[in-house]
Amino acid sequence: MTHFILATLIYAQRDDRVLMLHRRKEPNLGLWIAPGGKIDPGESPRDCAIRELQEETGLHAVNPELRAIITELSPDPDWQWLMFVYRTQVEDDNEQGDGREGRLQWFPVDQVLSLPIPQADAIFFPYVIDPDGPPREMTFHYNADLKLQHWQTWPLR
Repeated sequence: MTHFILATLIYAQRDDRVLMLHRRKEPNLGLWIAPGGKIDPGESPRDCAIRELQEETGLHAVNPELRAIITELSPDPDWQWLMFVYRTQVEDDNEQGDGREGRLQWFPVDQVLSLPIPQADAIFFPYVIDPDGPPREMTFHYNADLKLQHWQTWPLR
């Protein structure tokens, strides 16, 4: 029986910049990602995203908006992810520069795709950050080496 790993990502924006985390451990070692993490028992995806942003950055989410529901599938039954991806504005300037998960840095939105980021993130980031587009459901299929093989997307509205 397949069990999904339930997780969230939350893209924090201030003006035309987005906060990214340079991972210092697996998964995604050495890549830039949004803050996030696994959903705790009894916790909603939204509450998880808010908690993870606070824990990893010290920032407070202002009206986080669900932008994507991501399913990542592979032949490995232990590598099946269901992620809820949020975008939020932040008003405070007191983020931690270097934390347990990695180094934080603000980037202009238009530079994020030039960073070393995970395969799927490079595909879903433009959808997530677009203020005018509808939220998306997306499915990513990987091979046994966790290389992206194909993906699909549908609007949620």
